[in-house]
Amino acid sequence: MFRVLAIGNSFSQDAMAYLVQLAASGGVEMEAVNLYIGGCSLATHWENMQSGAEAYERERNGISEGRMTSLAHALDEGGWDAITLQQASHDSGQPESYFPYIGLLAGEVRARAPQAQLWVHQTWAYELDSSHPAFARYGHNQSAMFHALESAYQQAASAIGAPIIPCGSVIQRLRALQPFDYAHGGRSLCRDGFHMDLLYGRYALAAVWYERLTGRDVRETAFTPLTEADEGLLALIRDTAHEVCAGGQG
Repeated sequence: MFRVLAIGNSFSQDAMAYLVQLAASGGVEMEAVNLYIGGCSLATHWENMQSGAEAYERERNGISEGRMTSLAHALDEGGWDAITLQQASHDSGQPESYFPYIGLLAGEVRARAPQAQLWVHQTWAYELDSSHPAFARYGHNQSAMFHALESAYQQAASAIGAPIIPCGSVIQRLRALQPFDYAHGGRSLCRDGFHMDLLYGRYALAAVWYERLTGRDVRETAFTPLTEADEGLLALIRDTAHEVCAGGQG
């Protein structure tokens, strides 16, 4: 059993929606737990770590367990193979927002769960026409937001010596391909301008997490998330995720 803990928010919720099922189709038994607070930043995670607040909804394998927990309690539960950190999307391209919090959190994670590999989950840029108020920070420009968050995540990951799960890079690569080229009539990978589409967007995130966390080739999996999924598009997503992960991007 491979156990993953995300110290996250709704973006890790998107990433874990299909992760366990995809992993199972690749022969990996997995448990995925998300510590959920909507829009939670690294600064707030650190405040919760210090206070011991039971502020997190515990989600297991994409389903809420209907109970609240603290960050310390989740870390001390033990048995984690991988633990992820991420910045809130609105701060993702602001490098100063990561510090000192990501370093402090990394210290706690490594002290309380020394057997776990610490990862940094790179989130993604908003859709071209997103109405999210924080999009103004990036001039309502998707490319500018992506390059800003890509740089910020790289700085943060380097500072704590942790590898990246390059979701943002994969999503941006997919957006340049015709089926997902939203600017020219393709399908948006977002459902509301910032969260992932419930089919292909969430599937893409699961593909990236699977390949990075397990080291296995996602192209050898066979999970189909919803009956209306186009198998050609799923294969395109798997190929793209593999190319980015195998190429060392992120």
